[in-house]
Amino acid sequence: MSESIENVDEINNDTEIVDNTVDDAITLYRKVREGKNKELTEKEIASIDKECEIIRNRKVIIKDLQHKPVQIINKDGLVVTGPPTLTRFEKARIMGARALQLSLGAPIFIEIPKNATTSLEIAMEELKQRVIPIVIKRVLPNGDYQNIPIDQFA
Repeated sequence: MSESIENVDEINNDTEIVDNTVDDAITLYRKVREGKNKELTEKEIASIDKECEIIRNRKVIIKDLQHKPVQIINKDGLVVTGPPTLTRFEKARIMGARALQLSLGAPIFIEIPKNATTSLEIAMEELKQRVIPIVIKRVLPNGDYQNIPIDQFA
């Protein structure tokens, strides 16, 4: 019971702070608009009063709601997040991970080229043919993301 009373007091306290802040902002805005030692016409004063009223009636966000990351889905299967091709960093990460998998005995998805001597060369050829079953997750700054299979890149 006491927690709910504390929450109500906290909300009332927040509203008082916001009201004071809005009043201070309006006072400063009015000073800026009126300028120094300038005689204002009734029309200009009415305009300033109208603008101050608009500021006073604005919705004030007291608490910012947490954004929940969402997967970006495109029905056409196009790459929406980032460039439509693999970046050099993505290529390096994929080739390194795939070369490690191959060196540890993972199955190979292509015919081994005659000139391939290392697992990295096999991984490069698999990437070139887009047969590696890896999905790239591209994340935006707000947390939204898109999972893109390698075969969708140009």
